[in-house]
Amino acid sequence: MNPTPSPKASSRAIWLAMLSIYVVWGSTYLAIHFAVQSIPPFLMAAARFLVAGIILYLARRLSGDPAPSRSQWRSAAIIGVLLLLGGNGGVSWAEQRVPSGIAALMVGTTPLWMVLIDAFRPYARAVHSPLRWTTVLGVTVGFAGILLLVSPSELTGLGGDIDLVGAGVLIFGTILWSFGSLYSRSADLPDSPLLGTGMEMLCGGAALMVAGTFTGEWGRLNLAGIQWESLLGLVYLIVFGALIGFGSYTWLLRNAPTSLVSTYAYVNPLVAIVVGNLLAHEAFTPRVLIATAVILGAVLIITLTQPARAKAEPGSS
Repeated sequence: MNPTPSPKASSRAIWLAMLSIYVVWGSTYLAIHFAVQSIPPFLMAAARFLVAGIILYLARRLSGDPAPSRSQWRSAAIIGVLLLLGGNGGVSWAEQRVPSGIAALMVGTTPLWMVLIDAFRPYARAVHSPLRWTTVLGVTVGFAGILLLVSPSELTGLGGDIDLVGAGVLIFGTILWSFGSLYSRSADLPDSPLLGTGMEMLCGGAALMVAGTFTGEWGRLNLAGIQWESLLGLVYLIVFGALIGFGSYTWLLRNAPTSLVSTYAYVNPLVAIVVGNLLAHEAFTPRVLIATAVILGAVLIITLTQPARAKAEPGSS
């Protein structure tokens, strides 16, 4: 259901919150790029979400939110593993091999995967009509954009090849994020969105810590060798990406139309590409420009033609 803006929420407050998720979530990809330069990716992401999760969870419990049930913790664990280990962990690992702007563009395909997964789930086939032609068009165009982005330059005639392993991890992580987002729609979670988000961050952060342990990241972690850019990137991800970004997003879902909130899906990649080019000198090649136009055009088609309940799903930054 498309939420009606609260009469207490001014247009200025709504647009300030929108600006925060436009800029903050778009810039988190560059922050990840700097953070993983001297901090192993899974442990970096674990620190990010454990710290933010503890802050959110304690803040909401001290504000009077009731203690979550065992069922709610189970739901939070499933969502945290899919979204934060699978989705954000995949992005963090892939940005060792792929520019931050490309990572944001690949993650921007989340709406394409979501409509496909949602359409082919058993219950969806029973209660929904067949895929709309606009959905089929959007998905087809979107995947054409992905192929253009990752295909060898010998086939496209365009330079700037993308690391295929990194691109594959990004696609797999985006698919896991999509599954987690769809599961969260009907999962048993607390009434307080921020409490639920804190629980998901705690569970996802713990899963990322386990992943870092099993991949040998503790042996590669050199506290004395952490660069100040990486430390600043991690702090930015905790304060702005996790706390301010998610806080603004959950507030917007209750105070602004989902059609407006959903516009982050095609603004974030643009912000990430521009910021990555300006601050990290990432290549802004013809391949990236064309693929960006194709993929974001497909996301726009999908976003504007889907039912309201499917429009505002967070990205995996």
